[in-house]
Amino acid sequence: MFQEQQLVERGGRTWGGEDAGLGADDTQLAARAARESLRVQIARIERELAAIVADGFPYIPVPAAVSSQQAPALLDMEQLERSRDRLAARLQELRALASARAEHERSAHELLERMKLEPGRHRFVRLPVSDLGQGGCGVWEVRPRLGLIGMLADWWQVKLSSGCP
Repeated sequence: MFQEQQLVERGGRTWGGEDAGLGADDTQLAARAARESLRVQIARIERELAAIVADGFPYIPVPAAVSSQQAPALLDMEQLERSRDRLAARLQELRALASARAEHERSAHELLERMKLEPGRHRFVRLPVSDLGQGGCGVWEVRPRLGLIGMLADWWQVKLSSGCP
């Protein structure tokens, strides 16, 4: 797994801010390394967000871009940390949405299988293909075969509608 904190090695010494006797140049190097680490973390989180939205489209909404800056600016450590934390919170929300959507699709697939195995127990049940994660506007439906005669004779079948009206 990717390590959250990165250390920068320079000339046999490791810079991470642990040394109490850091000079001005050493402090700048440590701050630069910390900013770079935060930028790498933010980039990783943004890639994960993009992957979740792309995989779940159109059922998972695209996060709205929130910009607190009026013009381009170099962010300081505090702003980078806030940005990372905001993105991490959004990532958790999207993961929960993706998980809920996957569970919804799984239960819809199970219902379709039960409808196909025992159509008589699922009379007049309608299942949109969008619930199965498929595109289009078709609907799986349990109907009586031969209309009223099939309903009286208990002949049921599962049919997929032809699509949009």
